[in-house]
Amino acid sequence: MLSLTWALEVGEVKRFPSMGQAASYGGLTSAQRGSAGQEQREPISKQRNKHLQTILIEAAKLAPRHNPQLAAVHERELQRGNRNRATLAVARKLVAYLMAVDKSGQPFQMRASGAEAA
Repeated sequence: MLSLTWALEVGEVKRFPSMGQAASYGGLTSAQRGSAGQEQREPISKQRNKHLQTILIEAAKLAPRHNPQLAAVHERELQRGNRNRATLAVARKLVAYLMAVDKSGQPFQMRASGAEAA
């Protein structure tokens, strides 16, 4: 479901020069305001693709159960903040995975961690 929604909502991934811009399009970044050289971060931006954001968040809630790397990201962020922040970190990682698959044209392959590779 996530990959289909990604393909339909994003279209050509080349329109996003960076992962940060793709995450912003998906509504996974905070709004920023700046004045007189000072930047202020605000809650999640309202300028987003709501449908894509919903799918990414729901996938991020389930993904740590099935992917050890995403589980590590989730656990690390849980230690630093709250559950919602951890879910957003996993969703951003999912966007990075989706962009990598789109740009490479190769199927997703989970990398072996150091313990698994030995």
